[in-house]
Amino acid sequence: MAIWQWALLALALVWGLQSLGVWLQMRHYSDVFKGITNKYADGFVGAGNYRGRFAKGIIVLMVVTPDLVVRRLLVMSGRSVFAKFRRLEEFEGVALDRIRSNPTIMGEGEPGVAEAVKRAIEQIDRARLEPGKKPGLTGLKTVSA
Repeated sequence: MAIWQWALLALALVWGLQSLGVWLQMRHYSDVFKGITNKYADGFVGAGNYRGRFAKGIIVLMVVTPDLVVRRLLVMSGRSVFAKFRRLEEFEGVALDRIRSNPTIMGEGEPGVAEAVKRAIEQIDRARLEPGKKPGLTGLKTVSA
């Protein structure tokens, strides 16, 4: 076999491994989101993201009660498909208005977290203002599983 054939085979193998990793990460995200929507039947959920050119990517899932108190806050950050969500318990029980007025408290130590939280809060605000809101957890379009 010629060198270019080996290189093409290696490229195909790496691409296949990357596809598998992306599928596993998407499955993890879906499982976490389904877990949140199954556990909490009321309130609002918002997801925000930050994508830096050379910095780590960040995804935030935020669940708030109907009276806008943070119930669960999950952050996933990393450069690879091995990143997992971690829970930020220190912000659970905090009023959403406090975080909204000072989103930089979220980004201590990690750039981009404040921006992802800001986007999650914007999504929660849009869900709250949505006409004809049905009872139950709203925000992202939930799928029945």
